[in-house]
Amino acid sequence: MNHNYDAKSRYFQYREGRLFVENVSVEALAAEYGSPTYVYSQNDILDAFNGYKKGLEGIPHLIAFAIKANGNLAILKRLAEEGAGADLTSGGELMLSLKAGIPAGRMIYSGVGKTDDEIKRALDAGILMFNVESEPELQRLAYLADQSGKVAPIAIRVNPNIDANTHPKISTGLNKHKFGVPVEAAYDLYQKAAGMKALKVIGIAAHIGSSLMDTKPLLDSLNLLMDFRSNLQDQGIEIPYLDMGGGLGIQYESDAPETPSDYAHKLKERIKDAGITLIIEPGRSMVGNAGLLLCRVTYVKKNDERTFVIVDAGMNSLARPAIYGAFHDIVPENVKNGEAKKVDVVGPICESSDVFGREMPLPECETGDILAICSAGAYGFSMSSNYNGQLKPAEVMVDGDNHRLVRQRETYDDLFRGQVE
Repeated sequence: MNHNYDAKSRYFQYREGRLFVENVSVEALAAEYGSPTYVYSQNDILDAFNGYKKGLEGIPHLIAFAIKANGNLAILKRLAEEGAGADLTSGGELMLSLKAGIPAGRMIYSGVGKTDDEIKRALDAGILMFNVESEPELQRLAYLADQSGKVAPIAIRVNPNIDANTHPKISTGLNKHKFGVPVEAAYDLYQKAAGMKALKVIGIAAHIGSSLMDTKPLLDSLNLLMDFRSNLQDQGIEIPYLDMGGGLGIQYESDAPETPSDYAHKLKERIKDAGITLIIEPGRSMVGNAGLLLCRVTYVKKNDERTFVIVDAGMNSLARPAIYGAFHDIVPENVKNGEAKKVDVVGPICESSDVFGREMPLPECETGDILAICSAGAYGFSMSSNYNGQLKPAEVMVDGDNHRLVRQRETYDDLFRGQVE
């Protein structure tokens, strides 16, 4: 049967007109686990991780998965077994990573608003490095480390003022952004940090943005960091770790980003003789195309201008289209005979922004049909909410012929939990 539907991963393929995740049919998954449900391909995730590992083979490195992209414990535990570390942005992500078995010595803690409690927890855990994002944070970290009788290992997040050429809401490397310290100010901050007995300077860090299709800005950032490191060494400040951040994009539509292996190899070639341990913080490129959001058609509504396919997932389940205007391809579980028609796929939320796709080409849809929203493995469940009293989806992991529930669907009792009348 001829069709042009592409679920963006070799692990999501049509067989005789029906969509499969690895060796399990989407029809069977929806029947067993209901909808809406996030479904992940374990082997897709491991392929991406091993691509990075292959590209960096031969140099000291740490692949610290960006927990904010997807904090499911089953994913984190499997990555921990493969040797991954964790890029943290909160105390909650620290606790998730520890729970999943990621050693604290493989954890990097970034973020502009670390609280006292979060800093103390990370100090007690013994993380590898704090990425400091301001002078007030540096002073606070030194005070809390001193009070705890500890020495805090740090890098300073340098803002290289490089345009990542990505969506404005996920660009982080310009001086107008809240992240990091401008280059000139960072030199002074390193000198201050080097003189504080409760701090140990061990690294330099940067992160210029997310979902980059062109790696040139990332490589430009690397060159700047290497020059910065040389200048620090001239001042007697040794820097054994260089944290490049994340940022590599994935194919959402017709994009053609580099593979993790190719990008990692470019990084390696630029620093292989520098005597440094490279840290990278991939998130989206590890899990983005490894996930689908399955949903069922509730109603098909037509007016004089458009056809609306209303599904049981909403912007509370997958927020990216509503927040960023992000494109996610939408494909049918069952490729039917007949010409595809352009429809708007929308959710039940009382917001005009609750739209997954405008004029999406889909076969004739009926109540009960299953659709798959593609490229939903990153910033999908992790950004979900209970807006409009909606329940968060279930999550399912597929590994070859096997599949299992890795997060239970919420119940209405979960809406009340923690509330006090």
